[in-house]
Amino acid sequence: MDPLTTTAAAGLRSRQEALDLLANNMANLSTAGYKADREAYTTYLNEASAEAQRSGFGRAQTLSPLVEGQWVDLSQGTLTQTGNPFDLALSGPGFLVADGPAGPLLSRGGAIQVDSEGRLLTRDGHELHTIDPKRIKANPLLPVQVDPDGTVRQQDIPLGRLKLVSAPGPEALSRRQGAYFAIDAPALETLAPSQAELRQGALETSNLGPSESAVRLVQVLRQFETLQKAMQIGGEMNRRSVEEVARVHS
Repeated sequence: MDPLTTTAAAGLRSRQEALDLLANNMANLSTAGYKADREAYTTYLNEASAEAQRSGFGRAQTLSPLVEGQWVDLSQGTLTQTGNPFDLALSGPGFLVADGPAGPLLSRGGAIQVDSEGRLLTRDGHELHTIDPKRIKANPLLPVQVDPDGTVRQQDIPLGRLKLVSAPGPEALSRRQGAYFAIDAPALETLAPSQAELRQGALETSNLGPSESAVRLVQVLRQFETLQKAMQIGGEMNRRSVEEVARVHS
């Protein structure tokens, strides 16, 4: 393919990958504590093209765009007061820790519940970790109070303190469904305690707002349309070139 078509095709692929990330972000706009995925770009040069240039038998084509990877934006979302004592949100960087089906999970809070055994669980049924190895055993018939430092009380009696850890490096995070991140046990042990504060009766919104999502979607779709038109122009130029060559030799 000619350089125009090759570059446009690479651009279309990167726009498709960006659209996939954006679609997942938009699907989680209402997920409490959700952290948006962002894309990181780089450029690449086809190896065959680069080798042709090095050997002197050709000219390297234009560098093409590529989504090199994605990263998680851990910036704070907006805290919204709900008045529901079973809603929790974190103010400041850090995570709560819960037991997942395949290992520890990191969470920014959300709805909690007390099961019939007195365990303090996330909305999805994952038990929350405490500072003390003994887990919290609460009376499911009594209200629960959560202090800013994570201390859980019933009738002013402390039951334990929720474990809050600092955010790990992006490479240590593995996204799970919704607002959860998986982390292996050894990596969890290396995390320092978080200085974030818990807010009972509040939820943290997604850090990607509806307005930003809509603007980003329009931008990606316009770029997609422009690149499609560039490919059409490249195809038309190639067709005319072939026709002109055929006409000259006829």
